[in-house]
Amino acid sequence: MKSIRDSGILGFGCPYEEAAIVVFGAPFDGTVSFRPGSRFGPSAVRSDSWGIETYSPYQDKDLTEVKGHDMGDLDLPSGDTQQVLKDIRDCAAMILADRKKFIMLGGEHLVTLPAVEAVLREFPDLCIIHVDAHADLRNDYMGVRLSHATVIRRIWERVGDNRIWQFGIRSGERSEFRWAKEHTRLTPFVLDGIEKAIEEIGNRPVYLTVDLDVLDPSAFPGTGTPEHGGIAFRELLDFLLKLQPLDIRAADLVELAPHYDQSGISTAAACKLLRELALIL
Repeated sequence: MKSIRDSGILGFGCPYEEAAIVVFGAPFDGTVSFRPGSRFGPSAVRSDSWGIETYSPYQDKDLTEVKGHDMGDLDLPSGDTQQVLKDIRDCAAMILADRKKFIMLGGEHLVTLPAVEAVLREFPDLCIIHVDAHADLRNDYMGVRLSHATVIRRIWERVGDNRIWQFGIRSGERSEFRWAKEHTRLTPFVLDGIEKAIEEIGNRPVYLTVDLDVLDPSAFPGTGTPEHGGIAFRELLDFLLKLQPLDIRAADLVELAPHYDQSGISTAAACKLLRELALIL
């Protein structure tokens, strides 16, 4: 595994050995199908996180009460997708072996695959909650099986039917939506129905993956594949807060491409969601 640069996202300064939650960046966008730039997402969140309060009025909790450690960003080889996936998998596996939870910052959505693989090794009954504008269920994209457009299909191959809950999906091929009816539990357009999903999941461990382009471009323009007709920030925040009863072992926030949003509101949204997610975990 490549070296990791030290830093302090959200002000997390707890030594790794004492931490309960570890944050690390996976700055890779080598398979994007439209606009690149999500490799710069983790560093932008790390920089701008210093501008948000540690206290969450939504949860009445404070980050100063969280034993969090920031490992920095993985030093990933941009031209070698297989090595990138291995480095992410190794990092996630190390954190889990040390009995800690993690939040990974992307990067494009393909980085979720090796992280899920690592968690699945520790928790074979793992369930997936996937929030996104895109189904990501293609079997291949232009002949390539490892892509941000195929990541949930690759995850399905590892976990099987009815263990993936998808919310907010509003883009994809017709074949993806038809395939999902047989193999995943897909809720198009909205974030409704999470209460039923929580009941169905029960005490099983969960991996949460949030593609930030689920937000409407009016609230989150800083992404590589914007899709109009999305949800509002408060809708996504309320959805995440409802997940507190679940046993979330790991999570990610992916697809922030900060250079497409000169105002900085997209990075600010990612920072705030990261704070709430860290407190939920």
